[in-house]
Amino acid sequence: MASNPYSFGETDQVLVEEKSSARIFTLNRPKQLNAVSFQMVSRLLDLFLACEEDPSVKLIILKGKGRAFSAGGDVTAVVRDITQGNWRLGANFFGREFILNYVMATYSKPQVSILNGIVMGGGAGVSIHGSFRVATENSLFAMPETALGLFPDVGASYFLSRLPGFFGEYVGLTGARLDGAEMLACGLATHFVPSKKLSLLEDALCKADSNDPAVISATISELSLAPNLKEKSDCHRLNIINKCFSRRTVEEIILALEREAADKEDEWISSTIQSLKKASPTSLKISLRSIREGRLQGIGKCLVREYRMVCTVMRGEISKDFFEGCRAILLEKDKNPKWEPSRLEQVTEDMVDLYFSKINEEGWEDLDLPRRSNIPPHAIAKL
Repeated sequence: MASNPYSFGETDQVLVEEKSSARIFTLNRPKQLNAVSFQMVSRLLDLFLACEEDPSVKLIILKGKGRAFSAGGDVTAVVRDITQGNWRLGANFFGREFILNYVMATYSKPQVSILNGIVMGGGAGVSIHGSFRVATENSLFAMPETALGLFPDVGASYFLSRLPGFFGEYVGLTGARLDGAEMLACGLATHFVPSKKLSLLEDALCKADSNDPAVISATISELSLAPNLKEKSDCHRLNIINKCFSRRTVEEIILALEREAADKEDEWISSTIQSLKKASPTSLKISLRSIREGRLQGIGKCLVREYRMVCTVMRGEISKDFFEGCRAILLEKDKNPKWEPSRLEQVTEDMVDLYFSKINEEGWEDLDLPRRSNIPPHAIAKL
């Protein structure tokens, strides 16, 4: 790493531009849809911490190169490390990633994330915690982890649990895909700007020369519009989502949906049931509890808990669904994972409890989040 945190070359995974008092960081792995790697996370963390100490920097703009903002974390690299016998390399990756998420959530300067394209998993972690999230007509958001034998992490138990009603449970358990208008409607995005105006937006933000959130918001608003939700948007389904996804257990959620399906033919209900039945039973149960606990916790406690969970997933002693999901979806791509346990009723409460407990292994420690100073009022509310 160069001694100057802003120095960069074309091969860097994060490109840096200095424009007056703004810094523009561009995720630069377009062929991998800007999948978040250990190198990228480390670079972003160094840059964010350096900019926080630099009084000349007032604003961070974060975007992706190519057709994705970021399609998620580089989990195939994590699985490769684990299969070679070192789950702790994966733990190092997730630990660094979660610390970056925490720094962003408690950042003292405005962060504008321009979500022009795919935003999934780890990509949500480096954007949704920022103070401003700009969606476009190209935005596509999802947390598809339950189909991979994982769970919505990167602080998702914090931000999903704060969506309207039980919409977060729905999005987190089913991996439902949301467009830019839906992201704005449910609060994942703060603004919607047509992609053709993004260069104007960057120029306007740089010219604003301000770290005042009110000024930044007003600047973005001048180029924003209120998009129409599609007729079949999930956001129109909030009543039935609240009715079904408010249930105490995954089994009861599915039963409630099946009762609704018995009363009327509805393609949305059928596809929602199918999404749940295709997902890892273990993932569904730990995800539901995680989001429910997230409702009552600040971002720091959510990340510490999620770190325990992801380390337990990577160790594979309770279930190896993460490796099986990555094999079936990302590596061999047969899309036919064989989950073990294969049925929801086989995943006991005691098994779920283990994902939320400290790991009893020599040398393992809970995630140690950095002490933060100068936290702005909007971020203090997250703690």
